[in-house]
Amino acid sequence: MAELATIARPYAEALFEVAGKGDLNQWAAQVDQLAAVASDEQLQQYADHPKVSAQQVFDVIVSVVKTPLSDGAKNFLRALIDNGRLVALPEIAAQFHALKNARSGVADAKVYSAFPIEQAQLAELTATLEKRFGRKLQPTVELDPELIGGVRVVVGDEVLDTSVKARLERMKVALTA
Repeated sequence: MAELATIARPYAEALFEVAGKGDLNQWAAQVDQLAAVASDEQLQQYADHPKVSAQQVFDVIVSVVKTPLSDGAKNFLRALIDNGRLVALPEIAAQFHALKNARSGVADAKVYSAFPIEQAQLAELTATLEKRFGRKLQPTVELDPELIGGVRVVVGDEVLDTSVKARLERMKVALTA
């Protein structure tokens, strides 16, 4: 959704500029929590209702967030609600993380696996992937039983697929060609 990304960019950049003066990790945690709450479909419907005030939406979100928000995070949330941009909050969070990662030289790596990966295995896999992709990676693991075995790694727009499913697909193409 390019339009949402376009709307989110200036908010993410402004937030990153303000957060850069403080603790980026604390800001990232707060933005993640706000984005998780804002992405809820029922909350979106509530916020879009014409009889619900901006203050009511703000109060609901603040009450649902698990940790107390800083004054800066509350001001940011108020600005989003007042400008009707609450729907863009998950995209703002994603762009904020991209800016944070770019500053620290880290990239997010989504690791899809058919089976759970133990911490020791994940650390070893991460070290190998960091050599392969040439940068520091922050992995998150997601289970995908359709892979049958192996892993599929997505770093930005790069994909490394060593799953059994991918191998079978390549074999199928080779045999039918």
